[in-house]
Amino acid sequence: MVSRIIPVEAFDLVIFGGTGDLARRKILPGLFRRYCAGQMPDGARVIGAARSDMDAAGYKDMVADAIREFGGGRSCEDGTLDAFLDRLHYVAIDARGETGWSELTDLMRDSVQVRAYYFSVAPSLFGDLAERLHSHGLADDQSRIVVEKPFGRDLQTARALNASLAEHFDESQIYRIDHYLGKETVQNLMAVRFGNTLFEPLWNAQYVDHIQITVAETVGVGGRGEYYDKSGAMRDMVQNHLMQLLCLIAMEPPAKFDPGAVRDEKLKVIRALDKVEPHHIVRGQYAAGPDNPDFREAVGDARSKTESFVAMKVGISNWRWAGIPFYLRTGKRMSARSSEITVVFKARNHSIFEEDGEDHRNVLSIRLQPNEGITMKVTIKEPGPGGMRLVDVPLDMSFAEALGEDGGDPPDAYERLIMDVIRGNQTLFMRGDEVEAAWAWTDPIIDGWTARGDVPKPYDSGSNGPTDADQLLARDGRIWREVRP
Repeated sequence: MVSRIIPVEAFDLVIFGGTGDLARRKILPGLFRRYCAGQMPDGARVIGAARSDMDAAGYKDMVADAIREFGGGRSCEDGTLDAFLDRLHYVAIDARGETGWSELTDLMRDSVQVRAYYFSVAPSLFGDLAERLHSHGLADDQSRIVVEKPFGRDLQTARALNASLAEHFDESQIYRIDHYLGKETVQNLMAVRFGNTLFEPLWNAQYVDHIQITVAETVGVGGRGEYYDKSGAMRDMVQNHLMQLLCLIAMEPPAKFDPGAVRDEKLKVIRALDKVEPHHIVRGQYAAGPDNPDFREAVGDARSKTESFVAMKVGISNWRWAGIPFYLRTGKRMSARSSEITVVFKARNHSIFEEDGEDHRNVLSIRLQPNEGITMKVTIKEPGPGGMRLVDVPLDMSFAEALGEDGGDPPDAYERLIMDVIRGNQTLFMRGDEVEAAWAWTDPIIDGWTARGDVPKPYDSGSNGPTDADQLLARDGRIWREVRP
């Protein structure tokens, strides 16, 4: 199998927050991997910009250390790393002042086709950076900005953030990045649905019984306690990551595979979401485990009512999905790290195998992490004599096994999305109206918790969340799919 790589133009990429944790762990190692894959053309440059007072040599040393630690085993001893570091520059800059901006202006080139600015900083600085890029003549029609979540903390702040960016950049120049959309399996979800005659005719209320979306983490809040206590699982995970997965699994086929068409269909899903009743939501807080404090101790607030776990039953009022429940679940300190979408199809209307009393159903599982892949559970005859005994077996496609060496070295989510920014492809990025629609659906849920004084249910670290989450499905005669490592 030969992969077709779309070339990119020469570019200048400025990483604001270029010495921060995200830049060290993901952005810079990802760029190095793309360089090794031949996707950084001659003349492409990466410019780190941050408050840290260091020179170019010190920045290159920091980046080299980050690549050795987080570069995924890429060889750094054959001269490739040195060649990549030669493309790096650094500017000490003040996002809210004037320090460093003249130096950055002098460093930028008029000859390149693409100028991209990655805002790897707190959202409170987005507006300041956009304004200074504009005032110093660094924002033109070819410029693009990349902004990290959170995109506000409610509808009001999201609108304000969008308005602030829109003062200096057109919507076509703004790339709101959600790394979940860069995962290979998430994109394969669209290929499975819209590239195969087999699935799309069955992708509706007539054949689907229900759909589960689970994003489970084994880690706690770690060093993000202050942020997480103000955010919680609903704002941190459901409003963006799970919402995006829900949109991709539920959206109508776009007229064509381009950014506008795909994002139009995703927006329609969000606007069709039903109001979630309080008894269809379960919140939880993890308790202390053998090796970890409980949630309240981790965030430093003994009275915190913030959730580390959310499970909910969601409906979509449109022709395709009316009456079909979508069960969403996410939490920290759970039994295994796993992100999976499960499509459970309805039982047969009639079984000719009268002696078989089991409820055999086809189940399609799309696994996002770890071990990305797709599994389809089908029913066959159990081998051997003794009559027609049925057994369920998986048709399993692990991407690593199926593609093997010919599959190359697929990029991780950040690598793919950064290259999409350079190519000008917004398909896998959220549009402003999409973000606002998601908050418009989320805000009433959070406001309801506050108004009622709801307290999250405790759950054991290393479990699958509060037992109330199991009851959420049990009331409908269903069970959660097992969280597997």
